[in-house]
Amino acid sequence: MISTVPDGAGNRLVEDAWSGDAGPMPGQRKRKRKQADERQRADARFAPDTGHWEVLFETQDESEWRAHIHRLRASDEQIDWTAVRLDTLCGRLVQPTTYRLSLFVPSPVHDPGRDYADH
Repeated sequence: MISTVPDGAGNRLVEDAWSGDAGPMPGQRKRKRKQADERQRADARFAPDTGHWEVLFETQDESEWRAHIHRLRASDEQIDWTAVRLDTLCGRLVQPTTYRLSLFVPSPVHDPGRDYADH
């Protein structure tokens, strides 16, 4: 909102009522900083040189995909759900929508003292 205000000398000054010293909403700066930190940690954790994404399940039937995820959540506690990616590959007229469940598999840690040529 823009308004004009007299300056005392007969001139009118333009004042933008929205651009005050209000700053961000309470907690917004902290939340955005936390989200940025989480993104940086995820980028480092899932970087291409640290491992690869392995497809666990893929289908073109959304209800089958959801049922498979529910079964995994109910039965298998061995899956690290923070390292799971649920993808919906949007289809077009020629290609149907595909639903994919992938798990990040970290690369084996290379031990410089171990000889890998023997194995």
